[in-house]
Amino acid sequence: MKVRPSALIWRQNANQTEVLLMRYCYGGQDVFALPGGNPDRGEILPETIVREIREELGVSVDVGEMILAGEMLLTQRNDDVLHVVFAARNINGEPILNPAETTALELVWKPITDLASLNMYPNIGAKILPWFSSATYLGYIGRIEQQYFG
Repeated sequence: MKVRPSALIWRQNANQTEVLLMRYCYGGQDVFALPGGNPDRGEILPETIVREIREELGVSVDVGEMILAGEMLLTQRNDDVLHVVFAARNINGEPILNPAETTALELVWKPITDLASLNMYPNIGAKILPWFSSATYLGYIGRIEQQYFG
């Protein structure tokens, strides 16, 4: 099983909270993901997030508490993946996509009210939404059901 840490980065814009997402196109569909990536050997998960965000977005962040963890069991197609989402705060700089480090097409800020309806990888939009009102650890969410974009 692979482990993929990612960062929940948010901001207040006007009267709404927005989340930073990376937009990809798979199978002709837009797919959105939280910034993150695969750990290098010897790297702990928060270090992975700091490195990936620096490489892909050109900014630094402080990695805070773990928000949730859940598995995608993809044995028919790929390795299974444990997704772990951390809160990221104190973003230093303006995120700009670095195409040399990612296949994402663009960075987008989406209102948290849109998260449940977006094609997300992993499919956790509805799962992370309650965190914004409670700011507490949501825990282990078990299996993440995912639509395939191929």
